[in-house]
Amino acid sequence: MAVESTFLHVMISLGILLFAAKLMAELFHRIRLPVVLGELLAGIIVGPFAIGALPLFNGEPLVILDETVRHIGEIAAVVILFVAGLHITPREFMRGGAASFTVGSLGVVVPFFVGHYVFTAFGLEALQSMLVATALTATSIAISIQVLTELGRMQSKEARLILGAAIVDDILAIAALSVVTTMVQTGNVAPDVIEITMLILYILGIFAALLVGAVFLVPRILHVERLWKSKGSIEGMVTAVFFAAAGIAAFAGLSPIVGAFAVGMAVASTRVIKQIEEYVGKLEIIFAPLFFAIIGAQVDLRGVNLGVLYITGIIVAVAVVTKLVGCGLPAMIFLRNKNKSMKVGIGMVSRGEVGLIVAGVGVSAGVLSADIYTAVIIMVAATTIITPIWLKMAYRKDPPEPAAVVEKQH
Repeated sequence: MAVESTFLHVMISLGILLFAAKLMAELFHRIRLPVVLGELLAGIIVGPFAIGALPLFNGEPLVILDETVRHIGEIAAVVILFVAGLHITPREFMRGGAASFTVGSLGVVVPFFVGHYVFTAFGLEALQSMLVATALTATSIAISIQVLTELGRMQSKEARLILGAAIVDDILAIAALSVVTTMVQTGNVAPDVIEITMLILYILGIFAALLVGAVFLVPRILHVERLWKSKGSIEGMVTAVFFAAAGIAAFAGLSPIVGAFAVGMAVASTRVIKQIEEYVGKLEIIFAPLFFAIIGAQVDLRGVNLGVLYITGIIVAVAVVTKLVGCGLPAMIFLRNKNKSMKVGIGMVSRGEVGLIVAGVGVSAGVLSADIYTAVIIMVAATTIITPIWLKMAYRKDPPEPAAVVEKQH
């Protein structure tokens, strides 16, 4: 009976989150603000730390964020990144390899080292500084993708650079997370440089293997027309493949979204791309708002005080400036355009699940204080809210992209 009750509670929570997200998306669309921002705020408003805390379900909070709900949020992120992969073929990705690798790498290195230096200067202990600095490394690309899609800019040079750099960024941030998590668990503040280098090379190798495997296998699976006669077979096979790739990536220690993105790129160069785009466009209608609502629902503002706001202000400032500088400046070398390079910097500002994971690891191990933990969570929320508004403002004065087709809201 308890299992049935939990299942019912999860269904109610998801229903409320999706309903609120679509309602707020409609409102934000009408007032010409990024739809994704409305979906995030919907999650904050109806989440378990606000209205969702009302004891209306057998005396328990109306909305819960248990493991099942979080896993559904992770599945939604996998779908979003698979869709993002459909916008760039492997050839295009490799062509922008040097640019993506440089921008993505500096987008991790600059926030980490500047963050570590600044937080140490403000009196944080070595491990605390490293944890907070690691939380600043990974971009939550799903936010920027949604805004760029909304604006019909996914085919622009800067959007492609944001996509490629964010994948490199994500891979390196996962490596940083692995290293710092080990340091927290062992208490060793000076890890072996050779071990770190080998770990990063291993993670990059896994991504390369996933991409090569997807490029080799996916067209061979999808182009055998005589096999796929029944309705939805191709769509079902594609879904199975990108979920499998996400699982392989997770098993190998990478973020699942990296595997889904690799398969998306492989599908982008197949003959069935239009058919798949139409199919996943429908998937996005549900999964995108649900993902952003679940992210918003994790924001707990109850522990906020003046001390937390002071620390948060510093962390948010470092988070924004280091991505603008770390990604925007090197983008200038490749795009040779100040306006487009600035958009790359803005598009990389939002933080996501890596920041939340780092905060969770730190507080569970007793390394992060309650105030620092709250500040990191608010930083993730703040950068996630700032990015869509800022990106939309940056595009407001631009002429429409000739090749772009403005897509409808999800």
